[in-house]
Amino acid sequence: MSPEVSVEGFIREFLHELNSNQGVSLERSSVNDQYFALAQTVRNYLMARWLETERKNRENPAKTVGYLSAEYLLGRQLGTDLLASGLIDIAEEALTQCGIDFSLMRAQEVEPGLGNGGLGRLAACFIDSLATLGVPSIGYGIRYEYGIFRQTFVDGRQVEQPDNWLRMGSPWEFPHPEHAVQVDFGGHTETTTDEDGTERTTWVPSWNVMGVPYNYMVPGYLNGRVNTLRLWSATATNAFDLQIFNSGDYADAVRSQTFAENISKVLYPEDSTPQGKELRLQQQYFFVACSIRDFLSNQLEDDFDLHRLDERIIFQLNDTHPVIAVPELMRILIDEKGFLFEEAWEVTQRCFAYTCHTLLPEALEVWPVELLGRLLPRHLELIYAINDQFLDEVRAAFPGDEGRARRMSIIAEHPQRAVRMAFLATIAGSKVNGVAALHSQLLRDKVLPDFDEFYPGKFTNVTNGVTPRRFIRLANRSLSNLISETIGEGWVNDLERLRELEPYADDAAFREAFGEVKAHNKRRLAGVLAERDGIVLPDGNLLDVMVKRLHEYKRQSLKLLHIVSLYDDVLSGRATAADITPRTVVFGAKAAPGYAMAKETIHLINKVAETINADERLEGRLKIAFPANYNVTLAEKLIPAADLSEQISLAGMEASGTGNMKFALNGALTIGTDDGANVEIRELVGDDNFFLFGMTEPEVADLEATGYDPSAYYQRDERLRGAIDLISAGTFSGGDRQMFSSFVGSLLTQDRFMVLADFDSYLAAQKKVEAYYGDQDAWTRSAILNVARSGFFSSDRSIRDYLREIWHAEPQA
Repeated sequence: MSPEVSVEGFIREFLHELNSNQGVSLERSSVNDQYFALAQTVRNYLMARWLETERKNRENPAKTVGYLSAEYLLGRQLGTDLLASGLIDIAEEALTQCGIDFSLMRAQEVEPGLGNGGLGRLAACFIDSLATLGVPSIGYGIRYEYGIFRQTFVDGRQVEQPDNWLRMGSPWEFPHPEHAVQVDFGGHTETTTDEDGTERTTWVPSWNVMGVPYNYMVPGYLNGRVNTLRLWSATATNAFDLQIFNSGDYADAVRSQTFAENISKVLYPEDSTPQGKELRLQQQYFFVACSIRDFLSNQLEDDFDLHRLDERIIFQLNDTHPVIAVPELMRILIDEKGFLFEEAWEVTQRCFAYTCHTLLPEALEVWPVELLGRLLPRHLELIYAINDQFLDEVRAAFPGDEGRARRMSIIAEHPQRAVRMAFLATIAGSKVNGVAALHSQLLRDKVLPDFDEFYPGKFTNVTNGVTPRRFIRLANRSLSNLISETIGEGWVNDLERLRELEPYADDAAFREAFGEVKAHNKRRLAGVLAERDGIVLPDGNLLDVMVKRLHEYKRQSLKLLHIVSLYDDVLSGRATAADITPRTVVFGAKAAPGYAMAKETIHLINKVAETINADERLEGRLKIAFPANYNVTLAEKLIPAADLSEQISLAGMEASGTGNMKFALNGALTIGTDDGANVEIRELVGDDNFFLFGMTEPEVADLEATGYDPSAYYQRDERLRGAIDLISAGTFSGGDRQMFSSFVGSLLTQDRFMVLADFDSYLAAQKKVEAYYGDQDAWTRSAILNVARSGFFSSDRSIRDYLREIWHAEPQA
């Protein structure tokens, strides 16, 4: 039964939860008691809607989107659930009357770090939009006991600590051990022949685990629909051996439980070791095997004809992590349901679609045949069979072109025999999409050109988007209120209505109000960083922000060289402190634990910050802030405050980006290359409201083809040479010339992502930034136009594109 929708009713429900479930009175309750009682109250309100959605789905079966993703970077749930249910103002007033600080309740929630960055955040945005658009869907993933690591800095170096997000429990999840799924591994296969001569194969596994589902509610925004996110946790089939325990071997008695639970223990185990690679493959198979079994067993009627499976489900493969689902569905249809290979393959090809999120060859997963055959022998057999049939088709279409057949084979022969998962996904998928216009074109032209030629019409584009509920309405309430006061309500679900703001860019009163919103958001961020990290942000500075995963292709090193060059200008006498536009640069980034160069870059950023922030000669006009453990919660405070968004990857490297969209929607101007979705942002907001620099993708390809020599740029560019020499001389390492020698050596001898080639263009663009920021009225006008023209980047639009182009599913009333 849902609570009454009034302040008084909410208070009654809240106090009931506090007394009955937490077992305390309001006077004796802790902050944690209050948070859990509040979460339970909100959950109870949504429960009736969730059950009603389930009832409608059962009574009116419709095509469902099964979103398969190894990551979901959800962020805190309390605010989004209150917003979606229309209770946020009621809850705030109810708590105020109880003498409780609502912001303290929100701060109490621990953010689940179930993703690594953009991929996981995109998945979270997409399930939000699916619910908001009324589309039947289930998000499937892994309930990692420890999410992405909690980042700390020790002497400027990244140190990873466990992210124990479940330490206090989670009020948002519903465990269902009665729906646990058995998942098999290892062993061998046996083939027998039926009386009619048909060969049948049986997988005889050597060990197994159980997958326990934990359900999360995914409410649509003010529409009464509540979809489900189902995350799987691994546990042993025989968790405890009493005989072994009684013999005194206590550790061995629970060994199987420990081994099984490793599968869902940590987000992306370090895979530089054979054991790490095996565990990652175990994770991937574990969650897709659970998910497919769940859908077939629990979401379909008992007598449903699986030949028509595509009428009821489309599984979206979010990158290559879930691709092992393809042979898993084949295995079930053939080995358990009695399908012939050809009919199983026909059904399978209609039930999957594949999103490729990268252009980097090393990011397209490849699994050694030895490992896959040892862990999943039946699946390897099916992959071989799929490949044999596919190569027959290739050879028939291109007779005599054996080179093409080798290039397109799912099985790579060198440097070791391995399964190319992106190829399997492309062959099996009904559609393959990139995630920005440029990325999708390069995917067809450079990454998978043979497949594009072989499958005309299979490749398409769906540009990414972000949910306006979290990233404007919730994260930037001041801007949200200003927009609603100006153009009315309804824009949160129809973000293209932001176009109605465009005339107000020339309204002086609106520009003043918009500027006040930005100033408020800067003050809010300053308070957060002071309390969270002890970082003091100067007033009035240009807030220049670069937050994203630390990877060489994203080129945090280019931003760093710009900062060092500004410092070198003062040290060398080329400029005085007064010549520097007051600027605070904020970094936020985690490096993968085994990525040495990324970790060295973090160390250098922190050491540069330590030196520059303490140098009185700069008169405080240049400041660097690098708060540790950047996450969604901090993003919600940082993005609305930013003036300048750094999107500076080498052209042709970034698939899309979604941070770039969030910044533009919140009124930051972008400095960026023509890469990923930057291209579409620039086209929409206009060249006058975007700071473009750097080579285009064809120019990058030409330079690479003719031979790129980074040292030549170093020799002929005085400012570049000065910045690099300052690092080499030990200026930021206490005179130690070796501390950052790998960073410098990599730039001067390899520079795979052409930082030095784009340096001069980048500095010229930064000069334009400084000049433009000097005219605050003009800058604010451009910021307003960025907001007004970025409605295209709603994840609602992305999902509509998927529904139309790929999924062919319909919203339900």
